[in-house]
Amino acid sequence: MNPPDDTLAAALTRQNIELPAAQIALLEKYCALLWEWNEKINLTRHTDYEKFVGRDVVDSLTFAEFLGQGEKVLDVGSGGGVPGLVLAIVRPDLSITLSDSVGKKAKVLDDVVGRLGLKTPVFHGPAQDALRRERFDTLTVRAVAPLKKLLEWFKTHWDAFDRLLIVKGPAWVEERGEARHFGLMKNLALRKLKSYPLPGTESESVLLSIGPRPKKS
Repeated sequence: MNPPDDTLAAALTRQNIELPAAQIALLEKYCALLWEWNEKINLTRHTDYEKFVGRDVVDSLTFAEFLGQGEKVLDVGSGGGVPGLVLAIVRPDLSITLSDSVGKKAKVLDDVVGRLGLKTPVFHGPAQDALRRERFDTLTVRAVAPLKKLLEWFKTHWDAFDRLLIVKGPAWVEERGEARHFGLMKNLALRKLKSYPLPGTESESVLLSIGPRPKKS
């Protein structure tokens, strides 16, 4: 829980993150709603401002850094709303759809989005089903599944999106090796876009981009 005198603004300052006051206020309201729901259904372990900023906001802003103006984004396995709902707050230019295959979590997202006054659709069901209905520029993924499983899920859906943006921890190298072993990286290019410290550890997080290899002319 938060120390009595801590605020979201102070936690952002400690991480050298500057955001408009209106966005900070909306993020603070989001935290209150998320933590309220968290007492009924397990959505997050980050139940103080320090962890929320150090993990959730930092990861979400890393995604934001590599999303172009106005991109159409499907957030896969949104859970409590990271990164998708945070992105909807800090990057209102993006067209974001949240998705979760767990009905309870999707209903929580509906409630939180409505109470925040955001116009962010929530898809109830597997992200693959959303891709059968609609096309997206980017799929954002955080703490959902190993690379092997993700690539298995989406291997027949590459006509419906351009790339995967995935935040991973240090095990990403082993996960890449496993995906290659099973032939799932064939015709795909993986790039490490950024690495940054994982707060409270000596490890680092990475942002990966995976998309089809350009066809040779």
